[in-house]
Amino acid sequence: MNARDPSLPLLPDETSALAAFANTAWDREIVPAITRYIAIPAKSPMFDADWAQHGYLERVVRDAATWVEGRRIAGLRLEVVRIEGRTPLIFFEVPPTRSGGGDTVLLYGHLDKQPEFNGWRNDLGPWTPKYKDGLLYGRGGADDGYAVYAALTAIEALDVQGIARPRCVGVIESCEESGSPDLPAYIDALKPRLGNVSLVVCLDSGAGNYDQLWLTTSLRGMVSGVLKVEVLSEGVHSGDASGLVPSSFRILRQVLDRLEDSKTGRLLPAALHCEIPADRVAQARATAKILGDEVWKRFPWACGADGAATLPTSTDPTDALLRRTWQPTLSVTGADGLPELRNAGNVLRPYTAFKLSLRLPPLVDGNKAAVQLKALLEDNAPYNARVTFVADGRVDGQGATGWNAPSLAPWLERALDAASHANFGAPCGYIGQGGTIPLMSMLQQGFPAAQMMVCGVLGPRSNAHGPNEFLHVAYGKKLTASVAQVIAACP
Repeated sequence: MNARDPSLPLLPDETSALAAFANTAWDREIVPAITRYIAIPAKSPMFDADWAQHGYLERVVRDAATWVEGRRIAGLRLEVVRIEGRTPLIFFEVPPTRSGGGDTVLLYGHLDKQPEFNGWRNDLGPWTPKYKDGLLYGRGGADDGYAVYAALTAIEALDVQGIARPRCVGVIESCEESGSPDLPAYIDALKPRLGNVSLVVCLDSGAGNYDQLWLTTSLRGMVSGVLKVEVLSEGVHSGDASGLVPSSFRILRQVLDRLEDSKTGRLLPAALHCEIPADRVAQARATAKILGDEVWKRFPWACGADGAATLPTSTDPTDALLRRTWQPTLSVTGADGLPELRNAGNVLRPYTAFKLSLRLPPLVDGNKAAVQLKALLEDNAPYNARVTFVADGRVDGQGATGWNAPSLAPWLERALDAASHANFGAPCGYIGQGGTIPLMSMLQQGFPAAQMMVCGVLGPRSNAHGPNEFLHVAYGKKLTASVAQVIAACP
C-alpha cells in the first residue's frame, strides 16, 4: 500500500502525467466508446414504455460493463445489479491503494437518454454521432454517457502513476431521465457494500464555461406530470357548439392562472418559494463577475418581427443566475388533444392535456409540492369540468427534492482549486444548476458527513435534452484529470 500523505499537493510532474493519461484514454478509447453509445436509442423508461423488450438500455449497460472490465485496475469488481421489474444498474468497486482509513469515494453517472426532440441541424441527428472540431454531437454523450468512462479513467490514471487513493465504488443507473424511480431500491440493496462514503463525485452536471473547473453548489427539485381538462366525450362541430360548450383550452388556462402569473412567470403559491441562503447569493455575485452577460446570451434566442432579439426575464447576471437556480418555474413541455396544424378542422375538441415541468428551489420538499400542486389544480374546476393532474412517479413518490451542497471541507476546497489551476490554468468556479439530480438529496440524507463534488461537461450551448447536443471533448479530458486529483486528495 502506498503511504503518501493525501494532504500534500501533487507534484507538477504528477498532475501532468494524469492529464496525459486522460488525453490518451479519451482519444483512443473514450471517444470511440461514446460514439457507439450515442448511436443506440437507449431512451429512459418514461419515454420508452417497452424499454425491456427493445433491449437498448440493456445493450448500453452491457457495453459499458464490458469496457469497465477491461481496465487495468487491480482488484476491480463489477456487477450488473438487477431487481425484478426495474432498469439495470452497474455497480463497481475498487480496493484502496492507500494504507489506513476505511472511507469510500462514490462515483455516479447514468446511461439512459432523453427523447430525440426536433430541430437538429441537417448534418446531425440524435442517434447519428458526429465528431467535429472537438465536439462529439448526439443524444446522451454529454448527459451523461461519458460519466462511467471518465470515472474509471480517473481511477486508472492514478493507479498507473502509482498515486495513492482511497477505496472507490461506482453507481451507474439507467433511469435518471425518468426521475430515478428505481434508484432508491438499488441504494437500499447496495448500502452495505457502499461503505462509509466520505466523497461523492457526481458527473451529471454542468459548467459555466469551458475555461475552468466548475463545482455545482445547488440543484433544483422537480414535479412533473400531466394536467388534463375534459369537457366532452367526443369532438363536435365548433360552429355548432362554441359559445355554449366551454373550451377545454380556456379552462386549462384558467387553472394554470392559479399557479402562475402569466405576465411575469412568477409562481403564486408561497410554499413553492424559499429564502435563498446568503452564501449562495454571494457565490452568484462572484460567478456573475466571471461570466458576465454570457449567463443569458448563451441561449439560442429567436428574433422578433422587427429583428430585435428576444429578451430574457433579466439581463442582470447575478439576478439571472439566481432566477435559473433558486426560483420555482413552470414549463409546458408537451401537449395532447391538439391535432397537427395540417389536420386541424373546425372541431371543438373534447379535451386538452399539457405536460407540466415544475422546477422547485433546492430547499422545497418535492413530495409536498406535488401534493399541493394536485389540490391547487384540481379543486373547484371551472364549469365543473373534469380536471386531473397526475404526477410522474419520481424517487420519493411524486416529486424530486432539490439539493443544496454542504459547506466545503478545507481539503476539498484546496483540491478543487489546485485541480482547476493544474488542468485549466484558472481557479475553480462555483455555480448553481437549474436541473435536477434526484440522487444527490438521497445521498446527502444517507451520508450527511460526505463531501460532494458535483460537476459535468454541460457547458454553454451543449444543449442537453434539446437538438444538437454535444460533448466538449477537451473539457471532458480536463475534467477527468481533475477528478483524479480530487480523489487522490480525499483524506
